[in-house]
Amino acid sequence: MTLLERLNNDDRFAKFVGAQLTEISEAYAKAELTVEERHLNGGGVCQGGVIFTLADLAFAAVANSHGTLTLGISNNITFLKPAQKGDRITAVCHATHEHHKLPYCNIRVTNQNGELICNMTGLAYRTKKEMQYDSLM
Repeated sequence: MTLLERLNNDDRFAKFVGAQLTEISEAYAKAELTVEERHLNGGGVCQGGVIFTLADLAFAAVANSHGTLTLGISNNITFLKPAQKGDRITAVCHATHEHHKLPYCNIRVTNQNGELICNMTGLAYRTKKEMQYDSLM
């Protein structure tokens, strides 16, 4: 099983929300989701937790791409534009600092028009436990 398959299958909450990883490489990942009626908050726009979940899934892919179980320990997210019903939103994560124990990443979420929805940073902790998968994709 690849890391992409493992995270898409085993991250039950991201799967429930409809977030799906579409690309992974060692320092890069992309996840996508189409905003549906069920994702809307009381204001009629995409609930921030849905967007965070999408960004967090891409972050998890990059953080775990080294074969060691790596868990997020800190995130900072800034919402810049609302996502609307029908929008196809994409989270792209890049490793910005590959520390052996504390990797740091930047995640940008955009809509189908390339407009920036939010920016998130993530700090993770690499455990001593091996992450089992055959390849990244």
